Amino acid sequence: MTSNTYVDVLVIGAGPTGLGAAKRLNQLSEASWLLVDSNETPGGLASTDVTAEGFLYDVGGHVIFSHYKYFDDCINEALPKPDDWYTHQRISYVRCKKLWVPYPFQNNISMLPKEDQVSCMNGMIDAALEFRVANTKPKNFDEWIVRMMGEGIADLFMRPYNYKVWAVPTTRMQCEWLGERVAAPDLKTVTKNVILQKTAGNWGPNATFRFPAFGGTGGIWIAVANTLPKKNVRLGKSGTVERIDTEKKVATLANGKTIAYGRLISTMAVDALCEKIGDQELITLTKDLFYSTTHVVGIGIRGPRPENIGDKCWLYFPEDDCPFYRATIFSNYSPNNQPLADIKLPTLQKADGSNPDSSNPQEGPYWSLMMEISESSMKSVDEPNLLRDTIQGCINTNLISADAEIVSTYHRRFDHGYPTPSLERDGVLKQLLPRLQAKGIHSRGRFGSWKYEVGNQDHSFMLGVEAVDNILHGATELTLNYPDFVNSRANTERALVEGKTLLAQLHPITEIKIRN
Repeated sequence: MTSNTYVDVLVIGAGPTGLGAAKRLNQLSEASWLLVDSNETPGGLASTDVTAEGFLYDVGGHVIFSHYKYFDDCINEALPKPDDWYTHQRISYVRCKKLWVPYPFQNNISMLPKEDQVSCMNGMIDAALEFRVANTKPKNFDEWIVRMMGEGIADLFMRPYNYKVWAVPTTRMQCEWLGERVAAPDLKTVTKNVILQKTAGNWGPNATFRFPAFGGTGGIWIAVANTLPKKNVRLGKSGTVERIDTEKKVATLANGKTIAYGRLISTMAVDALCEKIGDQELITLTKDLFYSTTHVVGIGIRGPRPENIGDKCWLYFPEDDCPFYRATIFSNYSPNNQPLADIKLPTLQKADGSNPDSSNPQEGPYWSLMMEISESSMKSVDEPNLLRDTIQGCINTNLISADAEIVSTYHRRFDHGYPTPSLERDGVLKQLLPRLQAKGIHSRGRFGSWKYEVGNQDHSFMLGVEAVDNILHGATELTLNYPDFVNSRANTERALVEGKTLLAQLHPITEIKIRN
């Protein structure tokens, strides 16, 4: 087969990881490169959809917070003006026992009914006495929860909520991925807050976050893509990879053209990548990687935002009175995430399913909710009725009233939603990723390297950047190989520089030829 094009580095996928790789390749100007994606619009799993009525919905709940100065610089270059962004203080709650408990739940049990406070405190005391002196590591996520928080919090929140998110029981998940993702409660502080009936302050790396003024999260990545040379980017059918011949190092596209490459950075899901390679051993390996499907449901509502919604950002739902595990008040992120108030829209239905009082288009104001629902072979979803059930769940949890006027609805299913940190995951990745790399392929990204702990937008972007540095200069990929280091020193560029210096001493940089 004669190739139509040759590049030193071919990048598959124009989501955050692929765009990170492309930005770095363009910056270094040391190798020829091409970025391809089957979608017409960049963004991947960080894209944004717009309904016919003008409501925006992200592919799930995404916000910008960063562990890397390089990432900050790149997105600030793409959206450089102060009015390109809104900055928010996170206001998040857990819906439990018909109450709004401030996030993180485990630090704010003082807001629960007395009997639940007692159950949670007893569990925490038992955990402190029995489990924290254990000389063995927890065998799974469930054991970690009980050791750190006790049975009370485990049963009331952690087990049911995490099942709703991951669509697998906590006993089927490992705990090495946790890092900064889950807050471990401090027994003394929790006890003080229970006695004084106080709440704990904000916790976590996303306590403050940014959101683009226009275009949703997808607007960021379209802007980043626009900083790249157009000649190096192919989207749609001309960027759809059908087959990959790892022996000849040739990718065949849907339009029949081929691209020969020296090295390949693939950001597609690694199970799909192995299918396109056609290597049966690799395909068999991927069968032990587990993932959940995500349904994103949005509703646009006419009327002023209810008082109980206020400035809330996103909310968690562990109980079974709604199908969703998280709801985002998406209209709070930017006033441009919904139509202007003077736009006239007809009411589709009232929230309880009854007919509207009038079919005539009327003005706003408008606001919106975005919900996420997980699905897997262990957790089924009634997809034909999911929109109806989600709206009813919003009524059940006091997000909307039964007579709320719904003017727009949205539902999209994403087959690969969350890469599950299952018990089998690390054993598979230790075999799979090196074998792909031996074939000249760096599989990186949320599903490319299958590590949820480094699956945020900043992590994903830097997985692409660091893959390029590894290919061109042999540099160590910190984000892929040392996620705890990256996550434990948030927003500290000096720490990353120090880490790279240390690792460079341990693994001296060597020059790598791209094409034999």
